[in-house]
Amino acid sequence: MEKIELFVPGRLCVVGEHSDWAGTNRMMNAAIVPGCAIVTGIEQGIYATVEKAEKFIMECDLEHVIREKFECEMDTQALRKTALEGGFFSYVAGVASYVNEHYHVGGLHVRVTRMDLPIKSGLSSSASICVLVARAFNRLYQLHLNTFGEMNIAYMGEQRTPSRCGRLDQACAFGVNPVFMTFDGNDISVRPIRLKKELYWVVADLNVGKDTVKILTDINKCYPFADGEQAKLVHQALGEDNKAFVEEAVGYLESGDVEKLGGLLVRFQKNFDEKVAPACWSELEAPVLHSILSDTRIYKYIYGAKGVGSQGDGSIQFLAKDEENQRKLIQYLKEKWKLTGIAFTLHPQRRIKKAVIPAAGFGTRLFPATKNLRKAFFPVLDRDGLLKPVLFILLEQLEEAGIEEICLVIGEGEQEIYNGFFRELSQEYYQKLPQEKKKYEDFLRKIRNKIKYVVQKQQKGFGDAVSLCREFAGGEPVLLLLGDMIYRSYKNENCMAQMIRIYEDYGLPVVSIHPIPKQDVIHYGILHGQWEDAEETVLKLDEIKEKPDVRYAEEYLNVQTKASGENYYAVFGQYVITKDIFDALEELAETGGKESGEIELTDALEMVRRRCGMIGYAVAGKSFDVGLPEKYVETMTQYAR
Repeated sequence: MEKIELFVPGRLCVVGEHSDWAGTNRMMNAAIVPGCAIVTGIEQGIYATVEKAEKFIMECDLEHVIREKFECEMDTQALRKTALEGGFFSYVAGVASYVNEHYHVGGLHVRVTRMDLPIKSGLSSSASICVLVARAFNRLYQLHLNTFGEMNIAYMGEQRTPSRCGRLDQACAFGVNPVFMTFDGNDISVRPIRLKKELYWVVADLNVGKDTVKILTDINKCYPFADGEQAKLVHQALGEDNKAFVEEAVGYLESGDVEKLGGLLVRFQKNFDEKVAPACWSELEAPVLHSILSDTRIYKYIYGAKGVGSQGDGSIQFLAKDEENQRKLIQYLKEKWKLTGIAFTLHPQRRIKKAVIPAAGFGTRLFPATKNLRKAFFPVLDRDGLLKPVLFILLEQLEEAGIEEICLVIGEGEQEIYNGFFRELSQEYYQKLPQEKKKYEDFLRKIRNKIKYVVQKQQKGFGDAVSLCREFAGGEPVLLLLGDMIYRSYKNENCMAQMIRIYEDYGLPVVSIHPIPKQDVIHYGILHGQWEDAEETVLKLDEIKEKPDVRYAEEYLNVQTKASGENYYAVFGQYVITKDIFDALEELAETGGKESGEIELTDALEMVRRRCGMIGYAVAGKSFDVGLPEKYVETMTQYAR
């Protein structure tokens, strides 16, 4: 029976709390400003193994959390009864009851193996476990849900418990990445935020407690219409004021101005205290929170601080100046305030600096031309009027996309051929070149210093060629291209730069995709999933099927769009692969791969998709094939247009 390992992080609302509640009231009062918030997953979270079962079983054998086992038939009413009772298992029972009521599923066995996310610290451990259970059902029973779908199930499940969470809590579904969320009635939108610099956070439980239900009840008395001056102030604070704060904070995150972000936290708290706190003064006066915020000695360690979540004397968050000050702050909180600080750091998404191009292979389909010329050096007329080898076009675009190191996988005995192409021209020939071609020769001199070679001695499949680059990758994400494809972008950003951007936004392996006619699916790896974005360019993949027949594709692989009810997507020819994929290739090699002995990249991709998740990206561009005679002729006639 298949077993999957899952991790879902806790979450921190950086700025914008309560606006999710406020924004939902636009259904009744269109004058309310849509809510918005910056929410991020954190390093700490919940780890579990999940597998199908006859019943719903939840085990947690962690002494510092709870040592219990919950077991229930997949019966909606029985699960809802447990959900209403409250406690640790109410959340998972709520999600299971909702899934059982709305989807055709069997049971689930969830075993929490590790939990470094503290409970009741404003980091939403309840949302994390709800998302984890929703994701487990989605992956094991192929419910074909995108991240929004998982979030919604987690939210609806938690609503069946005594808890009354807001809509921003489930942002932990997006992983350890900050996102910008908007709340307009029942509509929620999410976009990733690209961090420019590290953010060193400390969160601490104030050990006092607060009545969250009362806070939410009192603030919601101000909605949907502002009746009286206090209600008007709440609308203003959670409406136009909040919108301005959040948009300003996004700018600081994306520009790396951490000091100004810290100052914004202080201003946000002041505005909240003046305009919102009086609506529930008994809870939001928060004397302990404000005593710590007023401690001037803390500010030598931090750029700013504010309350967490629904505010009140629950938890406090600090933006430390750096890692050393993060440690010093935790020590100070312990000594002065008897508080336990929880540290976590948000890092900019690791930039892709390396690329891999498998170019080994005799090129049988292009024989006899390949007897004396490898297909990587077949000439193609480019738009600048230069006749360039296929490989050189790829190298240009990699340089433009900011790639710093390139690994070419070549056949045994081929390196001298490549060395010959990159060898400097003699001064005699160089001086004969016109100026634009001298510039191109200068480019080749520069790019050759970025190139490393790996030799594939036996042709054992595309996956084998990629696996040979594991040492070159060094645990970093790499851009993977096909050696017999070139690309033309439909926008200023080239196709490779587009792929890098999507990886940086989502932090998951990326497969480029493009639509193909239904009758051609038998020739390609076909991908299916659910759209993550309104533009329908980012697909959360739920299946990768190598060369399916048309009937299977019609039943299982059709992806609907706003424009068309029938679409089939194949690999465009570019990937962002991570260490997980190299690990999967190693597993396949140990088991011998296919009967033919070949190791296919598609098999490794599907393994990683099921374990970790994967993104398909519809590149704004066109790919050109030079691996077949008829396709090469087409490329020669069309690429320069």
